Amino acid sequence: MSEHKMKPIWFFVGQILIVMGGLILLTGIYQIINPPERATVLSETHPNIWWGAVMFLFGGFMYWKTRKQTV
Repeated sequence: MSEHKMKPIWFFVGQILIVMGGLILLTGIYQIINPPERATVLSETHPNIWWGAVMFLFGGFMYWKTRKQTV
């Protein structure tokens, strides 16, 4: 009987967070280069860059931590 090896769910969560965080981070960088016509109240804090970086780094950590694990 063959044994099926599967990756843990956190491996895929890490990949999703890397992609989503990267897109949000790139959007924040784009908005610094080309600011929108109407600025929001806290736009000078650049939340896209902060949250994109947090999501990207956490996703990278989860991906790195579970890349060799199988269930």
